Amino acid sequence: MSVTMKSKSHSLNVSHSGNEAYGEPLPFMRPTLPELGQVIAEYQSAYCHGVLTNAELGARLESAVAERLRVKHCVAVSSCTSGLILVLRALGLQGEVILPSFTFFATGHAVLWNGLKPVFADSDADTWNISPADIEKKITKATSAILAVHLYGNPCDVTALEAIARRHNLKLVFDAAHAFGSEYRGVPVGSFGDAEVFSLSPTKLLVAGEGGLVTTNDAKLAAAVRAMRNYGDVGAYNPKWLGMNARMTEFNAALALSGLPLVDAKVRRRNAISKMYTEILSSLPGIRFQSVHPDDTHPYKDYSIHVTPQILGLNREQLAEALRLENIPTKKYFHPPLHQQFLYSRFHDCQVSDLTQTEYIADGILSLPIYESLPDEGVRTVGELIRQIVHSSCERKAS
Repeated sequence: MSVTMKSKSHSLNVSHSGNEAYGEPLPFMRPTLPELGQVIAEYQSAYCHGVLTNAELGARLESAVAERLRVKHCVAVSSCTSGLILVLRALGLQGEVILPSFTFFATGHAVLWNGLKPVFADSDADTWNISPADIEKKITKATSAILAVHLYGNPCDVTALEAIARRHNLKLVFDAAHAFGSEYRGVPVGSFGDAEVFSLSPTKLLVAGEGGLVTTNDAKLAAAVRAMRNYGDVGAYNPKWLGMNARMTEFNAALALSGLPLVDAKVRRRNAISKMYTEILSSLPGIRFQSVHPDDTHPYKDYSIHVTPQILGLNREQLAEALRLENIPTKKYFHPPLHQQFLYSRFHDCQVSDLTQTEYIADGILSLPIYESLPDEGVRTVGELIRQIVHSSCERKAS
């Protein structure tokens, strides 16, 4: 069974095992990779010449991404996490950084690695992104920056966040780990705030194996991050910055370069899958969906639903277990939220107050399988099984 999608000049051909009965577990995710021959062709020169890192392919990737995202500077790094750590360091931040608690823990780790104090803001009830209104409440004299997250790739309220940052003279950084392929009001995510940082790990739409990208319109910031990814050395063996080894290898760059033309088709396919899931599940009371502004593009790195057990008739754990018995895996992205995790709740001094929406969302979140090679009938099978599980639960309780 195959799914073929056409873009302007590239097709994305992916296949599925055809095992609709799910006698074996359905993959939760499966990266769609470019043709191996294309990756080898890109990498061959670097390999043959023994130039394996911080060279031509990395520079080509940076240039291609900067052009695609309409941003002045792009710096390839070893991961999104290292990129976030370096950006926060390069900005010279002190004191407190406001960030969401409903995020992957690498967001918070970047704050802690820089000796900064995390201050958690609540989530918006509809978009599940960080709430601009709650950010305003959490700003103090010690606040130096806002670290927002485009959750699952859903663009933040950039306009509101940039206005808050200007009004309070704060730095604004976006954790865009999920957001390659996102657009905010028709503009590619990547050029907003002081910097945005992307992940290129295997679960993302643009895959480098491992890797990250820092994008910015600030030439000084770009230069600092570029030096800091190489221990802080600008070439004179006399470091100006406290850096680390955060360089991207040429193989990782070759893989990302080869996969770049596939991104648009991936975004379209994932939006089609999201639409099918939502259409099947929208009639179930007690299931909510992430709200997306009509002028934005969401790449659906993850597709997550929210379960309200008092209305649906069963809780998130019960639904996940019933799906597991049908060989359909799910994830709880992201539960527990940072402020309830051991590292943040017991080990570090973090400011936590009034995260009601965050806790409500995290307690009900359930992420479903989504990837380009998941065929329509597979999506329908998962969606209809959820409907059957819910209806069977209601019938048992009624009898």
